[in-house]
Amino acid sequence: MPPYRHFSPARIWALTMSTVTQLVRMRILVFLLVISVVVVAASFAFPAFSAEQQLKMLKDVCFGLEQLFAYVIAMVATALLLPKDVEDRTLYTILAKPVPRLEYLLGKLFGVLMVIIGGIVLLDVVLSGVLWLKQASVLADAVQGLNLQHGGTAPPEAIAAATADVAKQGLTWTLHLGVLAIFLKAAVLTSLTLLISCIASSTLFTVITSFSFFIVGHGETLFREYFFKGGTAWWQYAAAALLSVFCPDLSLFDVVDAVAEGKAVALSDVMSMTGIGCLYVVGYMVVAHLLFVEKEL
Repeated sequence: MPPYRHFSPARIWALTMSTVTQLVRMRILVFLLVISVVVVAASFAFPAFSAEQQLKMLKDVCFGLEQLFAYVIAMVATALLLPKDVEDRTLYTILAKPVPRLEYLLGKLFGVLMVIIGGIVLLDVVLSGVLWLKQASVLADAVQGLNLQHGGTAPPEAIAAATADVAKQGLTWTLHLGVLAIFLKAAVLTSLTLLISCIASSTLFTVITSFSFFIVGHGETLFREYFFKGGTAWWQYAAAALLSVFCPDLSLFDVVDAVAEGKAVALSDVMSMTGIGCLYVVGYMVVAHLLFVEKEL
């Protein structure tokens, strides 16, 4: 027999795949299928808009659906994991073996993140394919309209300008940065929800609390501005510091709107967003482990 390891990636991987299987049994694939159908259907919508507006609206709908999938899984599905394991007595079976509680939490975290990654990557592939086909269609319609407008053949300059405008709103590599931002925000929400579930007594409380942090996290910048308004007293610094520690600043990951508008995102912003997201996840998991170790089961 191999010697016992206090930290084993193999055990974490087994728990991760078990969590993936558990989430798939919650009809996650049906959710993905419905969203994919809506994405395809959205490509036929907005016929009265201009070519650039049609592509912009299509990206807005698709990114909105990706965020809906990622955040629902991050908050609702994660909140169900620990209570479900307690109800099924699975948690006691796992912890009765020489499995540290840290590995159990990491297995749950990585399992949820794998489902989120798989889902948003699949939706990104669907979006890229639909957007590429839609881009070719609206460009052909735009060129045909220019030809009719100029009585036969449009000037090359007009066609080049229309092509550039459509390409700016079409399929670009920048779109994948929006997917990265969605994943990072979902990862922060997943770790935060897992932390709350370690101390919560019910699934409903975990979901409501996570959703409250989700709402406050998007307005944290406004709260900090309010605290510093009219002066910089010590209690204002303390209130802003406590808010920043306990509630993640989710507005740092809001690059989806800029990406959907065809704007470029600086590499420094991407690196900063990634680093802050990883820092939040590690911090929340450390606190979750400290609480889960002391939790009586």
